[in-house]
Amino acid sequence: MKHLIPITIIFLIFNQHVFAQTNLKPAFNTCKIDSVNLPKDIIYKGNFNQAVKWKDESGENLVLLTETGNYYNEKFNHDNEGGDAEIFAYHFLLKNNTSTQTWRIYDFISDCPVDYFATFIKNSFQVTDLNHDGIAEIWVMYKKTCRGDVGPSDMKIIMYQGDQKFAVRGHDKVIIVADEKENNINNGGDYTLDNNFLNGPKEFSEFAKKMWDNNLE
Repeated sequence: MKHLIPITIIFLIFNQHVFAQTNLKPAFNTCKIDSVNLPKDIIYKGNFNQAVKWKDESGENLVLLTETGNYYNEKFNHDNEGGDAEIFAYHFLLKNNTSTQTWRIYDFISDCPVDYFATFIKNSFQVTDLNHDGIAEIWVMYKKTCRGDVGPSDMKIIMYQGDQKFAVRGHDKVIIVADEKENNINNGGDYTLDNNFLNGPKEFSEFAKKMWDNNLE
């Protein structure tokens, strides 16, 4: 007579084996906060987009994303009587009710006389620990363009781990209808990984490539 092992015991043995082999660590508990709950000493430019807090081995972290939208900024030269748009991403360490800025991402479009924008890609912001060292990798992704016709926009991924910056630069993809038979031409989608991604942990570059493909169009 065969002896049957209860399914629950098999499940527990299997899971213990998986966790032992992969050495999984719990993900960071991120928390979104609104603008009125930002620490009072934080000063930023632009309009509030989102803010996220979490704790890792470096302490309590906060990232704030802001955008100006399309407007006129007097600090730029305006030879073409065009408009401007700026984006900002700030990272702070929070301790004893004090916020210390550790880095800032800044990009812009200036004096554009045609269609233009600079904006973060919706739902693309991420906090990871791909190399399991307890220090978060912070992923910011955005697009910007100044163009008078149909074409791809500049697209970038900026990732920080600690004070080290990683970047992917390229273009999003647009589909152009070439003729009445609807023979479409894909334009754009190219990207270049910087040396920090090329020489860094493989997990980082693989994640960056997937993130790019997932937000390509």
